[in-house]
Amino acid sequence: MTPVDSMESAAGIEMRPREFERIRQMAYQFCGVDLKGKQILVSARLGKKIRHLKLPSFTEYCDRVEGDASGALFTEMIDALTTNHTSFFREARHFEFLRNTILPGLTGQGGINIWSAACSTGEEPYTIAFSVIDALGSEAYSRLSITATDISTRVLDKAKTGLYPLASLGALSAEMRRECLMKGTGEYAGQCMVKPAIKKLITFQQWNLMHKSTSLGPFEVIFCRNVMIYFDQETQQNVVENLVSRLSPGGYLLIGHAESLNGINHGLEYICSATYRNPGAGSVRSTRRQGASQNGAR
Repeated sequence: MTPVDSMESAAGIEMRPREFERIRQMAYQFCGVDLKGKQILVSARLGKKIRHLKLPSFTEYCDRVEGDASGALFTEMIDALTTNHTSFFREARHFEFLRNTILPGLTGQGGINIWSAACSTGEEPYTIAFSVIDALGSEAYSRLSITATDISTRVLDKAKTGLYPLASLGALSAEMRRECLMKGTGEYAGQCMVKPAIKKLITFQQWNLMHKSTSLGPFEVIFCRNVMIYFDQETQQNVVENLVSRLSPGGYLLIGHAESLNGINHGLEYICSATYRNPGAGSVRSTRRQGASQNGAR
């Protein structure tokens, strides 16, 4: 039997509580993700890494990761521990709000800069692009710029290909598929690829939401959805401060509908469910009334 003070990994190596706590602290300090209560998951996923590296223990693995000056092993560890679930037009009300409220308010204001934070395998930033193109037509190609970031290089590599199974495209209209996608043939049968002109609208890059930097933005819209639920309140506060600092006056922050900014100091104006605005240019009150009528008051 496995001792109660340890956990056997997929590689057959026991993970002891002190080793799990070390890994938990490493992940928390690096990107704010708290793995508390997830020792079985950590043991199983990192056990595969240990087997691949032919290491005798989780302690040896941690030593190897911390001693890697390139940071590549640390990134691989985070990749293995993070779960990425997304889909096209997930939480569709945000994209309706983008089309019906945000974009009309940006008419004639030059570029439209949008940040898809924690973009996972790319469905979100591509959905943003599809929505803006659907609303603005050819004008979108000269105005839209999307920055799509994630801490996982694994999902970013997938996102950059823009290649998705046909079965995942049910939320897209036939017209949108014709405008935005190319149907695969031969070895790519059953798949579609995002058209090159649309890919050019999106810049994918690795990014840690804990990092403070002035190299991103400012943005008229920031999507940061379904990621803060994995952070404790202190980390949420730091992440929201970072996001707000990159938001243009009058810009919008969209979070997951299962998330809330309650208890977070942010200085943003509540508009409607999971939607906030940075006070500044334009009439916040008129936008709030419009959003409330479309989506219901808080």
